Amino acid sequence: MKKIIHFSLLATLFFLFSNQAAANDGYFQDSADKFANGIINATTGWIELPKNIVLFSQKEGPLYGLTLGLGMGVMHTAGRSLVGVANAVTFFIPTKPSISPLYVWDDFSKETSY
Repeated sequence: MKKIIHFSLLATLFFLFSNQAAANDGYFQDSADKFANGIINATTGWIELPKNIVLFSQKEGPLYGLTLGLGMGVMHTAGRSLVGVANAVTFFIPTKPSISPLYVWDDFSKETSY
């Protein structure tokens, strides 16, 4: 039993440092980017609230900004925060960003889409 464990550890180390693992640097970069993106979006999601109030106020007027803008801001705050948490938790599965704009401050005049 002890020999099997030693062999398993040795095989794991061999595959970890093999050329295949070293050649796949994009995986580690994509995973790190997804994790950082998730943490940032989870912590800055609250900025969607004033952003949407301002957007709707500029488009339709202050009454819409305070009503519809507030409602959409709450929805987008929850959406960006939850997508951020999901990205941070599943960082080991590198995927393309599912939120646009990537960060809340990237294009402040554009409404967020998922």
